[in-house]
Amino acid sequence: MARTKPLSRRARRDLNSIALREDFNRAREYRRDKDDQKNISVSLMDMDSAIMYYFNEVIKPSVKENKETVQVPVMYASPERWVSIQKQGFMRDKRQQLIVPAIVFKRTSIEKNENIPIDKLDANNPQNFQTFTQKYSQSNRYDQFSRVVGVTTNKEYYNVVVPDYVILNYEFTIWTSYIEQMNKLVEKINYTDGAYWGEPGKMRFRTKIESFTDASEMDAQERLIKTTFGVQMLGYIIPEEFNSMVTTQKHLTPKKLVFNMDVEKSRKDLVDVPAPGQTVGIEAPKDVFSISVGFPFTMNAGTGVSLSSDGVGFDGSSPVTQTVSIGQPVATTDDVTFAQVSASSLVFGNPTTFTYQGISGSIAITGSLTTSGDLTVQGDATVAGTLTATEFHTQFVSASILFQSGSTKLGDTIDDTHEYTGSLSTSGSFILNGYTIDEISNDSTLGDESTTAVPTEYAVKTYADSLTTDQSYLRKSYYKTAASVLSTTTASFTAVTASAPAGVTDTSEHDFIFFINGQYMEHDAIAIEQSGSSLLLKVDNDSIGYALESDDEIISIGKFNS
Repeated sequence: MARTKPLSRRARRDLNSIALREDFNRAREYRRDKDDQKNISVSLMDMDSAIMYYFNEVIKPSVKENKETVQVPVMYASPERWVSIQKQGFMRDKRQQLIVPAIVFKRTSIEKNENIPIDKLDANNPQNFQTFTQKYSQSNRYDQFSRVVGVTTNKEYYNVVVPDYVILNYEFTIWTSYIEQMNKLVEKINYTDGAYWGEPGKMRFRTKIESFTDASEMDAQERLIKTTFGVQMLGYIIPEEFNSMVTTQKHLTPKKLVFNMDVEKSRKDLVDVPAPGQTVGIEAPKDVFSISVGFPFTMNAGTGVSLSSDGVGFDGSSPVTQTVSIGQPVATTDDVTFAQVSASSLVFGNPTTFTYQGISGSIAITGSLTTSGDLTVQGDATVAGTLTATEFHTQFVSASILFQSGSTKLGDTIDDTHEYTGSLSTSGSFILNGYTIDEISNDSTLGDESTTAVPTEYAVKTYADSLTTDQSYLRKSYYKTAASVLSTTTASFTAVTASAPAGVTDTSEHDFIFFINGQYMEHDAIAIEQSGSSLLLKVDNDSIGYALESDDEIISIGKFNS
């Protein structure tokens, strides 16, 4: 029996090579040491830099100082500097001079964005990737030859792990010398709320600006305008490398070269060739290639529908033309006639719907409408012409009549009685026995003195009460004796002066008469003052010519409260 020749060492090496395995895929054998595609990574430093760039290059904070525009420096505070700022309330340079104006910020916290949960399954072998394509590269060049011959060039695909979405919180502090400068900076910063901060061509992050808080400080030596606010940034983190694994992967698609083949047949290949001395007519070309099915597709005419090839089946071996027609055209512009239509509802374009329950929507009738039964209108009914009825029965919930011109007349004699249940609303005037009334007045002062207004009960009562109050005040006259003499210029009465009603002069010393030991006291030498429940009599000793003593009897008559 013949024996199989053993393979050479090189053949055995090639057989064991990975390139000869069935599961081998050259598209996944890639090198990353020669391409210029950078590994995609997003770090915390990138997000801090995005804030710094946006402030310096987009917002460009500046203030006016001594008629010059001064650029406001934006600084990231180190932990030591931030502690110093929190302790002192401001920032100083090396010479201990205040740095004004200035903007300082610090990242305060990082938390997971639970609104966008990401499950990597295994951080050492992540399964979630985002893929993007590089259109042209060193191995995928655009050239005319490939386009003509149909060469499908290979494409480069880059897989990047899905990032971890986080929420970063920053705290900002602004110092200026004047409130006007602070207002301009706050306005510019607040306008960027909700924008995507970052450098063009790099990563951008959506931000939300929280409320601004005034933290201004003033003392005898320094006046400092200070405002604090917070910024929330929706960021994402992609490490450039994790556990010696590059987070950006590259894949290549295989190249393809497509070949097209054309077949030509001569005329003699399609017709019978006659024998010598034999004449044969030329037949139509025979089918070179055809496909037929075992179960042909057949169309049969139905009710109201006719077919040009009724019942003819189509199996693919030969074409079948079907013309479908009905008894009349039914285009949107045609007049369609039916003997009878049965439907649950008819809907017209306005839309108006006809059902067995009634009509919903609007309907306009230009001719006559005759009904042998009852007519019920759930909505409004408008009659442009004359409405004639043998009898009217009405149950008004509300009613109104609008006359284009003229007037209406209820009754024709003075003894006619018209009864109304409910309210009567009129926008004009009414005439009672030849006297015009155009207003029901609620003026409690009767100050308008209108000749065509009727006052309400409230207006009359309020006015009468005010007259009673005035008269009561004018009638007040009570007798009081001083309780004590506090000093040579002051005597005290246990009494309260009456309050003057509105429109009457306020109560003063002229509403009182004072006697000391039976002698009248001149008004130009005295004054009164209400102190709690005591009325104080103040005496000008030089004007009156004497001083008050503890055994003096002082009597007053006037407008005390009681």
